[in-house]
Amino acid sequence: MKFDITAALQKMSRNGLRLDISGKNGAAAGRFGGLPDVPADFVWPVFETDTFDDPEKKPRPLSFLAQFDCTVLAPLDTEGLLPAEGVLSFFYELGSQAWGFSPENAGCARVYWFPDKTVLSPAVFPQDLEEDYRLPPLEIRARRETQYPDFQDFSIAFPDVAHPAYWDESQDGWDVFCEEFEKSREELQKREMPDAEAASFHRLLGWPDIIQNNMTCSCELVSRGHDCGSWKNIPEKDVSEAEQNSLQDWQLLFQLDSVEYRDFCLDFGDCGSIYFYIRREDLTARRFDRIWLVLQCY
Repeated sequence: MKFDITAALQKMSRNGLRLDISGKNGAAAGRFGGLPDVPADFVWPVFETDTFDDPEKKPRPLSFLAQFDCTVLAPLDTEGLLPAEGVLSFFYELGSQAWGFSPENAGCARVYWFPDKTVLSPAVFPQDLEEDYRLPPLEIRARRETQYPDFQDFSIAFPDVAHPAYWDESQDGWDVFCEEFEKSREELQKREMPDAEAASFHRLLGWPDIIQNNMTCSCELVSRGHDCGSWKNIPEKDVSEAEQNSLQDWQLLFQLDSVEYRDFCLDFGDCGSIYFYIRREDLTARRFDRIWLVLQCY
């Protein structure tokens, strides 16, 4: 091989928190579903949209997905990215399940940070939030792990190497490179957490488990007002700038995969996941109102 894949992956490694919903692994760090703990002046978020079942476009309450105790997360967050105290809560409008391709999707997901836990109490569900979108309360446990990028993110960081033209031997050389990449990444991840459940893709921070393509570039482009459902209409200059800078500028905040528990099942699209992203500068400033959500599925 002309390129040390393992060394490159190690250089790109990030600390992340693997989440176990209704499981037994890790520290009790939060809750999926149920009623969120909120301050007295909390206003339940809404998003104006139609849904799969109702063509009328109107304000609809978001579903409460999860909340985390930042005090519990702090020892696991070795990079110190998250707040060290308070509660971090996530909401998403489930009736429409917006993909996050368009600026029009702004507001389909919201994140709140409540710094003082002592002033929080359980909210009351909005009357117009359908029963199907009131999720059952399940405990979330968290544990730390070093995470490595999928190929789609890796190729943004190493655009020349992660391109068939680099491998001038033959197409076989490119195939070997791709195989070696997947092998190196799997070995590093197993070495970090050999007992991790392969089917569980819930996490905070770190790198996403990508189903389709890199998401940081689309987050940056949408933030500039572009509709990523029509890439051909986006100027090449903007795409190039987004590819060069977005991988470092945008950070995965929360990834939620399908959730199954007894007779309950929450899916996103066709066996997909949702990803909450935030610029690193906004994360540092605790500007959680500036997150962006992306949905990917098979």
